[in-house]
Amino acid sequence: MCLCLDWNPSATSISTGLSDGSVSLISIDETKTSILQEWKAHDFEVWATSFDPDQPHLVYIGSDDCKFKGWDLRNSPSEIQFQNSKAHQMGVCCIAKSPHDPNTLFTGSYDENLRVWDVRSISRPVNETSINLGGGVWRIKNHSVVPRFILAACMHNGFAIVKADGNEVKVVETYNKHDSLA
Repeated sequence: MCLCLDWNPSATSISTGLSDGSVSLISIDETKTSILQEWKAHDFEVWATSFDPDQPHLVYIGSDDCKFKGWDLRNSPSEIQFQNSKAHQMGVCCIAKSPHDPNTLFTGSYDENLRVWDVRSISRPVNETSINLGGGVWRIKNHSVVPRFILAACMHNGFAIVKADGNEVKVVETYNKHDSLA
């Protein structure tokens, strides 16, 4: 079952994350679709797949196995570029690259943390202690115009507006009047 998907910035393919931990790279044109590659990326469900808009040959993958991985699609089969299995204590459910800084990437996890990564040094997040949002971070969205502002949907804790400015990451505002998960 397909759980997530993303357009390649070239708009000629998509990546899909599946419930068995697999990822598919699918070619798309106006008349047909075809599978370019499929591989077992994780041990559990893939909750997030996100192409790097600045390096469209890279796709970032997050899973219920608590791992955050990057794959290079220039080779077939795809080659793993990095794997971080220590930062997230629970499943990685969302990934978003900053539209304003080509080196900044965000991940959200069921462990209630929004993490900020520098893609030049992906072994550990830039800052993870000050951005616990009090609910599983299951969706994130960068502001399209104002740099460094991120919306985060937090399970059982509404949503938060976060400002990530270098090493300083802080909650600007929260809304938790919902009775539902987000």
